[in-house]
Amino acid sequence: MSIYMIIDSRVKDQDTYQEYIDRVAPIIVTFGGRYHVRGGKIRALGSWNPERIIVLEFPSEERLTECLTSPEYAEIAPLRLAGADAQAIIVEGCE
Repeated sequence: MSIYMIIDSRVKDQDTYQEYIDRVAPIIVTFGGRYHVRGGKIRALGSWNPERIIVLEFPSEERLTECLTSPEYAEIAPLRLAGADAQAIIVEGCE
C-alpha cells in the first residue's frame, strides 16, 4: 500500500530552499517516490493557511524511511532546515 508524506512548508531563505528543491527531486525518484503536489496556488477553506504544500507518494513506508535516512538526503537536509520551517505527516493510502 502506498504511503503519502504531506509537508507544510514556510520559506525562510528562498535561495537556500531553492537549492534544496533543485537537489531533492532526483533523490525522491531514486527511492520510488513521486510528487503529486509541489507548491502551487493554495486556496484556504478554513483557518489553516499554509504557504507551501508538498505531497509525495512512496510505494511503502520502508522506501520513504530509506530515502530520509540515505546519505544522499543527509547531505542536503541542512539546506531544508536553513531554508524553511516545515511540518510533515505520513498517511497510508487507501485501496
